[in-house]
Amino acid sequence: MVDKMKIKYLHLIALTAILLVAFTSFNYAQDDKVRQKAKDAFSEIETDSLVVRFFDALTGAPISKASVKVGQESLETDFEGRAFFKKPENDGLIKITFQHLKYITSEFEIEVMAGTLFFNRFSISPKLEIGALRVVLDWGENPKDLDAHLMKINDYHISFRNMIVSADGVARLDRDCTTGYGPETITANRIDQNSEYVFFVHDYTNQQVSGNTALSNSKAMIKVYGDNRLLNVISITPNGIGTFWEVFRIVNGEIKIVNEMKSVSN
Repeated sequence: MVDKMKIKYLHLIALTAILLVAFTSFNYAQDDKVRQKAKDAFSEIETDSLVVRFFDALTGAPISKASVKVGQESLETDFEGRAFFKKPENDGLIKITFQHLKYITSEFEIEVMAGTLFFNRFSISPKLEIGALRVVLDWGENPKDLDAHLMKINDYHISFRNMIVSADGVARLDRDCTTGYGPETITANRIDQNSEYVFFVHDYTNQQVSGNTALSNSKAMIKVYGDNRLLNVISITPNGIGTFWEVFRIVNGEIKIVNEMKSVSN
């Protein structure tokens, strides 16, 4: 018993040190995401539970008072957008359902690996007009700068480094993130049923590095919202080479999943 207490005490000291470093980083670099990561690690040790966080896909603000179901456990998010749930006995995938009056109900899976979450930050779309499409990109701490791109072939190209708002005002980049984690969000108010679209992610941080696997190991997840519901969830496949991830195309109004790593966009 004494040895176990000593081990736990040492863990708490180590995590306290991490938390202090994170707060210092926050004060000098305004990096709230580092603080949150350290705080989650500390809380999980203290409570022997796991934590998921939910954010607004347009503003990046935490979503409070949302109903969250993790497996069979029903929870509510706090003012930081957090929901704590019991640590499962075994690793694997767990079904999660998010509900809030102002947001689109979202159902997807989270993965527990080695007793902790593979990824615990999820951005959720506010409700949409019928006919609109919204694509939300979340990822891990690195690479710092992933860019979302939506191209309407022979028409517009939405991204931070191309056109932030299409000439006709139909499509726009809602949110750009250059500090890791996301969200990065693009919305199109309507989709032309007779046109073709392609959505891809570019690893801007490592764009000059050949043979790079950073993007594929970024834990990137895409959520596609349309007709006021979650249409698709696409997670990147690890250990692929390339700085471009072609996620999906839209042909004649139908979403076709591609999920391929590439060295160049096309």
